[in-house]
Amino acid sequence: MANPKYEFIQGNLACAKGAAYAGCKFFGGYPITPSTEIAEFMSEYLPQHGGKFIQMEDEIASIGSIIGASLTGAKAMTATSGPGFSLMQELLGYACIAEVPIVVVDVMRGGPSTGLPTSPAQSDILQAKWGTHGDHPSITIVPNSVEEMFTETVRAFNLAEFFRTPVIILGDEIIGHMREKIRIPEPGELEVINRSLPNNDGVCKTPYASDLNKPVCLPNFGKSRIHVTGLNHDDTGFPTMDPKIVARENERISMKIYHQRNLIDKFEALHCDDAKVLFLAIGSAARAAEEVVNVLRERGVKAGLFRPITLWPFPKDEFAKYAANADYIVVPEMNLGQLKTVAERFTKRTKIIPINLVNGEPLGPDTIISAVNHLNI
Repeated sequence: MANPKYEFIQGNLACAKGAAYAGCKFFGGYPITPSTEIAEFMSEYLPQHGGKFIQMEDEIASIGSIIGASLTGAKAMTATSGPGFSLMQELLGYACIAEVPIVVVDVMRGGPSTGLPTSPAQSDILQAKWGTHGDHPSITIVPNSVEEMFTETVRAFNLAEFFRTPVIILGDEIIGHMREKIRIPEPGELEVINRSLPNNDGVCKTPYASDLNKPVCLPNFGKSRIHVTGLNHDDTGFPTMDPKIVARENERISMKIYHQRNLIDKFEALHCDDAKVLFLAIGSAARAAEEVVNVLRERGVKAGLFRPITLWPFPKDEFAKYAANADYIVVPEMNLGQLKTVAERFTKRTKIIPINLVNGEPLGPDTIISAVNHLNI
């Protein structure tokens, strides 16, 4: 590239600029630390570029507004943190069953409840998967750098459009507020999936009709008069209690994702092939773990880092492959063991060593090294 564009920016700002790059045209949100900078940027950017910004009265209304905006054909996003994310769960389930493409950014902080509004945590790992009731799919992405806050936000919009489903971006306060130099991609450099139009001049009579292995069509709702409901429905969108149809549709909204995991799964495996001490970490904790891996390898210890970038669906097959050859799995995280429960599910014989920090302080390399030294490796 002749004249690449570089910026020294904050993670939250990179996320907002990634949304703009992806074609986001509507943002509905409510200010909450530590995600507010995303809303601030969108409030200035969108009105100047043919989009709409609205500050809602609370987080429930915020996610409701972006669902409505998406139903008119606009790419839409909101941003929040733990308490607000909790309030959004019912409508997140609505977007799942109605198959509405939206992006929800959750910049995690300490909890429960109001907790530590300005301090880092990784408290919403399991909420991102199981927060809303019922069987439902979840696509959740976890960046660990300012650059990934940009590029993974673009990917989040692409996945939402392709699969017609909500996509969650889990940052944490450290990633959201840290500043790094990143290169801003040129228009067209990154793939952007746009809202597709149905056939027959915008008429879509069966918007929910598809095979199990394929995502449903993506009608531009602004040009189609269709029925949208949170009730179980048939392929026309109207409610039904037919057991066969209900079972088929419940299975389909999950299988359209799980049968096409090759389009979703993304992870980093650093020195994992020969790792006897395997670290499993995400977000800012993964940055600290990577430094520890490098220190241990300098000592002659076969250490590696498995970092899910797509957290849900969890890249279980790849993780299980590396875990099977390790003597220890070390799971550093800023909670009391949420990611550890995932490791336990896919690990049979390897000893799991949790490293948990919930005091509002960053989880740094020194804390991890101190814990690992007790293993006498």
